[in-house]
Amino acid sequence: MAEIVLNLQERQAIKALKIAARNWPKSLWLFSASGTLCVMKKVDGKRMETRDGGFDQDYIADEIGIENDGGDW
Repeated sequence: MAEIVLNLQERQAIKALKIAARNWPKSLWLFSASGTLCVMKKVDGKRMETRDGGFDQDYIADEIGIENDGGDW
């Protein structure tokens, strides 16, 4: 992996995400939908799926404006 130099703002943003991860409730999960980062609500500890195997958009609790992608490497 290449050495990546981060400025103070970038380091603070990563630190904030790590703090959020430590405090993240098990009742929520994140889903990347075409570049939109969605906070999804679980029901009884389960991700709500549609009949065709996708995830039910009715369970989007909020959207976060952080650029993202859900594709594989």
